[in-house]
Amino acid sequence: MKEAEKLHYIKRREMVETLKRYGIANRRVLDAFLEVPRHLFFESEAVACAYNDGAYPIGFGQTISQPYTVAFMTTLLVERCPSGKVLEIGTGSGYQAAILDALGYSVFSIERIFELHERAKKLISKLGLHVVCRHGDGTLGWMEHAPFDGIVVTAGAPGEPESLMRQLAERGCMIVPIGGNGSQQMTVIQREEGVFKKELFEYFTFVPLIGREGWDDTVF
Repeated sequence: MKEAEKLHYIKRREMVETLKRYGIANRRVLDAFLEVPRHLFFESEAVACAYNDGAYPIGFGQTISQPYTVAFMTTLLVERCPSGKVLEIGTGSGYQAAILDALGYSVFSIERIFELHERAKKLISKLGLHVVCRHGDGTLGWMEHAPFDGIVVTAGAPGEPESLMRQLAERGCMIVPIGGNGSQQMTVIQREEGVFKKELFEYFTFVPLIGREGWDDTVF
C-alpha cells in the first residue's frame, strides 16, 4: 500500500471511530465506511477535507453530507431492509451510492443536476461500482425499475413523497428527511400490506428536494 493510501486508510479508521462515538453500531455500515475511499468523491483541492466531520460543498448549491448523516440514514435502511433493490434520490457526489453498493444492494440513483450526474456517473464507472445512474426529476422516482425494497432521499422534502411511496415494494422502506428550509426530521416510511407506517427520528439539515413533487426551485 502506498504512503498516501495508508494515510487515507488511517483517516477512514478515525472517521469510523468517530461514527462509533456518535452511536453508529451496525457492523455492516461501519465496514462499508471503512471500505469506501471517501476522498475520491472530492475535488483534488478539497481532498484534505474528505474525512472531516462535516458536510462539504460540491458545487451547484449541493453538498456531500456529513459522514454521520450518511451513516445514520444508511443504518435506518440496513436495519429494515438488509438487502435488495434500492433507489437513491440525489446522486450528488456519488458517495452514498458507493456506500450502498459496498453493502451489496442493487443501486439505482437519480440526479437532477446534469453536471453532477455526469461527474458522479464517470467516477462510479471508474471505480467499477454496480450503480445505475440517471439524470432526471428524482421526486417522480424510476417507475421502470419499481418496486424498490428501499428508497433513500438525500434532500429535504416538503412532505411525504407520494410517487416514491407508490414505488415501494411490500415491506419496503423509504428514508427521507421531511421539513422546511433549515431543518428536517428524519423519517422512515414503511409499506406493510398497502398501509404506510411512519417512524420519526432526529433533525438534520439538508439542501431542498427540488422537483415536481418537491420544492419549487424558484423559492430557493
